[in-house]
Amino acid sequence: MSSLSSPANSAINRSEPEFHGKCRRLTNPSTLEPAYDRQDEQFSSAFSILRSAINERAFPAASMAVTQGDRLVALKYFGRFQYEQGLEPTPSTPFDLASVTKVVATTTVAMILHERGLLDLDAPIAETVPEFLMDSANGDEDRRRKVSFRMLLAHTSGLPAYEKLFLKTSSRDELLKLAFSTPLAVDPGSRAEYSDVGFIILATALERIAEETLDKFSQREVFWPLAMTNTTFNPAMDRRPLIPPTADEREGPFSATTPSTGTHSTFRNRIVEGEVQDENAFVLGGVAGHAGLFSNAEDVARFAHAMLQRGSPILRAETVELFTRRQTDPPGTSRALGWDTPSSPSQSGKYFGPQSFGHLGYTGTSLWIDPDLQLSVTLLTNRTWPDCSNQAIKQVRPKFHDAVVEGLR
Repeated sequence: MSSLSSPANSAINRSEPEFHGKCRRLTNPSTLEPAYDRQDEQFSSAFSILRSAINERAFPAASMAVTQGDRLVALKYFGRFQYEQGLEPTPSTPFDLASVTKVVATTTVAMILHERGLLDLDAPIAETVPEFLMDSANGDEDRRRKVSFRMLLAHTSGLPAYEKLFLKTSSRDELLKLAFSTPLAVDPGSRAEYSDVGFIILATALERIAEETLDKFSQREVFWPLAMTNTTFNPAMDRRPLIPPTADEREGPFSATTPSTGTHSTFRNRIVEGEVQDENAFVLGGVAGHAGLFSNAEDVARFAHAMLQRGSPILRAETVELFTRRQTDPPGTSRALGWDTPSSPSQSGKYFGPQSFGHLGYTGTSLWIDPDLQLSVTLLTNRTWPDCSNQAIKQVRPKFHDAVVEGLR
């Protein structure tokens, strides 16, 4: 298998077997006890911050969840799908996770393959994806041979942060070729630079190792064992109207109810709702290593709870510790393997400790986990509606996280 999944593969299929190929049987997912009967009192300040953010048009809709120990201590939703109109979100409402896909799906697949002895973190990526060398016409083959799986996960491969590959092709296979041939911006290992391109290439390699597409593997090995029943790539067509929109890409002026706040993309010439907002992931068929996953706050909280349970039931404790530990090279990086860790200042706020790990998503999503506090905070929004220029969530997130921790004291 040489590429990402086709868009036809979308729905959760519970008839898939528990055991497949080299994969072990997984049973008895750890339980997360609902315990949010006092949430309005306990988290009144955090909820107020989200309501104010909606009123100030930082984002139209939000859903959040907090776990502490084995308890789900908050599960709440706010706003409407569009400002002052559309449906109100519910606990089951999925959001476009954007780059949170990198940890919930792609990195977790890498963790599983690594602990099964199938993925050597220090192996050159070109051993699995030879196109990474063959498709390069930039004379940097020697540098590219040094790029390892570890570097892609830690964002130290030397690849650039982002490329608008979707503007050059509408073909999935051609976009992958463009990703494989993207020139290195700097020498591998010389600096940390967050790279979507790197995760596109990483996902291709993981699929080849697993001999299965990213969505199928993660569905069976991650989402199903954790009872993440509202988590999927490419939501079914009949579910899409129940998902908050992330962009208005219609040509012509915005309507009075969706005023533009800046750059107006017309890439798809329609409202983007229930399909991935990221254009590169869209051309890849909605299944990509860097974006494409949809989920609700409770499902993400279940995933976070498994990480707080040292990986149980899907991973071993030593694997979680390895991937969530901040890298020491290059000096000053905040990156772990796939995950990020708090820097200063941090979107996680001021209370998440040095052992914490998390990730942000471009659409206004985030997940932060603190093993020392036995705490996870999930925040899902559609801050990119109607366009992506609104950056107010950067001020909202740290205040919200601080208020959550203070509500637990």
